[in-house]
Amino acid sequence: MKRILLALVALLGYCTASAQPIEVHVADRATNQPTIAPEIYGQFSEHLGTCIYGGLWVGEDSNIPNEDGYRTDVLEALKALQVPVLRWPGGCFADEYHWRDGIGPKENRPRMVNSNWGGTVEDNSFGTHEFLNLCEKLGCEPYISGNVGSGSVEELAKWVEYMTADSGPMAEERKKNGREKPWKVKYLGVGNESWGCGGNMRPEYYSDLYRRYATYCRNFNGNRLYKIASGASDYDFNWTEVLLKQIGHQMHGLSLHYYTVKGWTGSKGSALDFTTDDYYWTLGKALEIEPVIRRHIALMDSVDPEKRIGLLVDEWGTWFDEEPGTVRGHLYQQNTMRDAMVAALTFHVFHRYADRITMANIAQIANVLQAMVLTRDDEMVLTPTYHAFWLYRPHQGAKFVPTTCTAPARKVTPTRSVPEVSVTASRDKAGKIHLSIVNPELEKEPTVVIAFDELKPTTVTGTMLRGDSIDAYNDFGATNRVGVKPFKGAKITKAGIELKLPSASILTLEIE
Repeated sequence: MKRILLALVALLGYCTASAQPIEVHVADRATNQPTIAPEIYGQFSEHLGTCIYGGLWVGEDSNIPNEDGYRTDVLEALKALQVPVLRWPGGCFADEYHWRDGIGPKENRPRMVNSNWGGTVEDNSFGTHEFLNLCEKLGCEPYISGNVGSGSVEELAKWVEYMTADSGPMAEERKKNGREKPWKVKYLGVGNESWGCGGNMRPEYYSDLYRRYATYCRNFNGNRLYKIASGASDYDFNWTEVLLKQIGHQMHGLSLHYYTVKGWTGSKGSALDFTTDDYYWTLGKALEIEPVIRRHIALMDSVDPEKRIGLLVDEWGTWFDEEPGTVRGHLYQQNTMRDAMVAALTFHVFHRYADRITMANIAQIANVLQAMVLTRDDEMVLTPTYHAFWLYRPHQGAKFVPTTCTAPARKVTPTRSVPEVSVTASRDKAGKIHLSIVNPELEKEPTVVIAFDELKPTTVTGTMLRGDSIDAYNDFGATNRVGVKPFKGAKITKAGIELKLPSASILTLEIE
């Protein structure tokens, strides 16, 4: 009986505590804060499934409305998202891609088997020109992943020259293929997942290869390459440590890959059919990226305390089983409010390390894994994750503003927990503060009280992302089940701002 009474007291104490307002403090007086790099909201496009063909590109002769071969609906959706950077052509595909196969008249381009992803025949109709012209249309930086696994130093060096040189034999070849002016290409990845599908290399061997490749990939015409070493997966801290010692400041950036996935063998779980426990487990796994990032950053700080080397999380996101009835190896999965929660909580982590994280690229932009858009024939769907990216646009290029929050955390495994409320804030160039709040709880709707160091709010407007349920998703023929809508529940008080936070919601406030 005593044990039962103690449990009841503990339960009542928890309920009473959770009923108290959650206090958020915004340290708007803080100075010398880092800028949240716009590239943290970057995208990734690989020759995988229908990401490129059918997702981004249909060709000029397609009956699907297009602009120079690019799907008009997808193009407009991505412009609205203000995509800052786009990574291409992979992924694992990058280290089997030979760029010369994708230039010149399309009818003369050789075909190949995409052995990494479903054995699909690749016709190379989307190549260098098509990708870089797409980036120009979107107004984003291109990020080229170079072939180190099956390519050569000469091949990658000539690709850089083809894209960026104003004169010389490579420039003349480019001009014959229809592009007079060189493109600006800032980001160059020297290989991809060189520890795995990019060559199954040891870090010592890859380090030597990187130094060789980076030497011959030169700057032309004032184009300055930002050279990115193929970094670790998840918990492989040895790979990071070796590269830092062997390569050091010969790299401008170091990549890191982290997927929210149950495991690499057996079922990864359904994107649509999941339990409450599955939901919280997924959020806990997503948030485990933070201690992983901290460990890698600590290694970087020991070698590079000035933080001249950027950390690029250039593959991240959820990975579930392919949807039943879809092509095996094409990694097509649906996208629910659970995915949007993962995205928003991950953004908060990236913001906290904005002094070191210079880019992140979610996998992938269309029809693959945690996609922004899904397409079928001439139809397009915007996913909940798309709306999460749209909601967080104001943080791109803004100054990070520290926050504290009194919300408790939910224990989801012995080693993982999920905060009941998560907050991040930034100040834009106009001086406006944007505060994004995530409530991952499926039932609790706490009152949140927001206080500031100095700001006396005069206006507050809000936009919220929420579905009818946590497994809600948009689909063909039902494209508006999940979307953003105005939030009018925030009120200005003497203490700052107060609101009741709806369950399972993502909210961005603009405060002046």
